[in-house]
Amino acid sequence: MNVTHAVSEQDTAHFLVDAAAWAPSVHNTQPWWFGTRGSTVTLHADPERRLNVADPDGREMLMSCGAALCTLRLAARRLGHSPQVRMASDPDRPGLIADVTLGPARPAGEEENRMYDQIRRRRTHRGGFRPEGLPAGLLQALRTCALDENAALRVVADPRARIALGALTEVAEQLLRQNPDYCAEMARWAPRPGSRRRDGVHEDAYPHDPGRTDPPFAQRDFARGHGWGLPAGERHGAAGVVALLTTRTDERGAWLEAGQALQHVLLRAAQDGVSAAFHTQALEIPELRELIRARFCDGAHPQTIMRLGVAEREGRSVRRPPEELIRPEP
Repeated sequence: MNVTHAVSEQDTAHFLVDAAAWAPSVHNTQPWWFGTRGSTVTLHADPERRLNVADPDGREMLMSCGAALCTLRLAARRLGHSPQVRMASDPDRPGLIADVTLGPARPAGEEENRMYDQIRRRRTHRGGFRPEGLPAGLLQALRTCALDENAALRVVADPRARIALGALTEVAEQLLRQNPDYCAEMARWAPRPGSRRRDGVHEDAYPHDPGRTDPPFAQRDFARGHGWGLPAGERHGAAGVVALLTTRTDERGAWLEAGQALQHVLLRAAQDGVSAAFHTQALEIPELRELIRARFCDGAHPQTIMRLGVAEREGRSVRRPPEELIRPEP
């Protein structure tokens, strides 16, 4: 149902930010903050929350901000308005992303309302999926969602290609773990059990795979134990559908588009009870990312690797409240 009752500009801005706070972000770093002017919300990247070792170029940080921008747009539609988005750039404020203002009144459609309803229900999954496949027609719908945001969702159907991507993910994980700075960075975003932090990946937030023989990394979900290319009887939980989200170019604008596409895909998938597990390790090593681009993406630029399926058990998520996210504009 659309929100039609009169609200103050401050309440409107708070509503938009409260929704955007639930966007997915790399390791749940929530690397954003928001300025407000009347009912206009300005989205900023927060470089203090960037993964400086794993994400030195800020690609994953900007993808996360793109997901927040998609959510702002959808929240504006929930209020019954067309969002007016002005992409912003200021050399003196490199974290500036976009202004989102409520445009002309236009009631949200049923699909938009269903997607909005998934914003707080959507979860990132870590582990295996149920053996049943995805609902009929869903993959085509997800491809359309990605195309709507100027990106592409490429399903990896060949079992050999899935095995290869799983192997590259494992290789990347082992290479990254040899870097003590990387391990320290991951530890920073893995709060201890019982922590009251409202960010990071909490170890007790996700069900662990009982078939794994090595201690799981709270901040990582990698290929070992999930048998990306194995028959169901030879793995611990089904692997789900493996997919790559790609863009034609590989610069700031493309990264923001990839984030918007990712959130669009995830919210549509969540309507059918489908979750995503992410595998970003190989894309954080330039040589492996280039290999994946050339061998699996027909020259397009891979922005994330994911598995899609129905989670065996749902996890939980934490978010910072709007009061911590809204700051005065400089």
